[in-house]
Amino acid sequence: MEKLQFDRHRRLRNSAAMRSLVRETHLHTSDLIYPLFVVEGENIRSAVPSMPGVEHISLDLLEEEISGLVKRGILSIILFGVPAHKDAVGSQAYATEGIVQRATRVVKEAYPEMVVIADTCLCQYTDHGHCGVIHEGYVDNDETLTLLAKTAVSQAEAGADIIAPSNMMDGFVAAIRKGLDEAGYVNTPIMSYAVKYASSFYGPFRDAAHSTPQFGDRKTYQMDPANRLEALREAESDMAEGADFFIVKPALSYLDIMREVKDFTKRPVVAYNVSGEYSMVKAAAQNGWVDEKAIVLEKLTSMKRAGADLIITYHAKDVADWLQES
Repeated sequence: MEKLQFDRHRRLRNSAAMRSLVRETHLHTSDLIYPLFVVEGENIRSAVPSMPGVEHISLDLLEEEISGLVKRGILSIILFGVPAHKDAVGSQAYATEGIVQRATRVVKEAYPEMVVIADTCLCQYTDHGHCGVIHEGYVDNDETLTLLAKTAVSQAEAGADIIAPSNMMDGFVAAIRKGLDEAGYVNTPIMSYAVKYASSFYGPFRDAAHSTPQFGDRKTYQMDPANRLEALREAESDMAEGADFFIVKPALSYLDIMREVKDFTKRPVVAYNVSGEYSMVKAAAQNGWVDEKAIVLEKLTSMKRAGADLIITYHAKDVADWLQES
């Protein structure tokens, strides 16, 4: 019988050592950005019910939390503030003593090497839960830009290393870049939520950030999940306006978009592994339906393979522990 001619791909899968030798994509602790929800008050560590393992943390316990991250090798965080006071224009977002501004100062004083990324939006700070100023039931794009720029400058003044605007207003990168430059923060980079879909995966986050809209939804400013070319248009605009990083949010259902944004921009791309993606895995793991470690590492590796340079993820502490073990 004539011998068959075919490729023997399995030669490179024969052992764990061989598979490690030829592995193309690697996940590192330095890839991880951990989200923190900071609240007013004292001695508060309150669990977010829909996000097992995630807590609201008061300022007096923040240094302790950061210490745990540093010991794991996690040196980047993104701060979300949950203020005690909300109003129609989200004034606590840009207050000198706002919750994110105070948290930033606490972190930078205790751990100057920690990269602090400030989420720059108004939704947590407005009494209506939308990401901007409301006029006759509609978010006023241009008036909102003024407040976003003001917020970004106040965060930079507090010591934030990176400004991360998540509001999806047209022109938000241009407005924030202009505001930062005029205030003397020309070297403060912008990590734009360049591609942010109006996704069903955000529910648990809105519990954590207390930012559920009080009327309507965010579909007039966040993107339609069905659209691909629109994502590239958004990324192109942000690149022209001066964005330094490009976030794709959510991550798992938009890996195709992530790859295209990476190829198109040639800039650092950040995957946001959002709350719904996190909570589904946690719930399944608690029921014994999946191997949590295996599925999380596979999920985050897929994001790196799709083009992500960095990953914002609530799994960060667990992943850092697992990577240290291995």
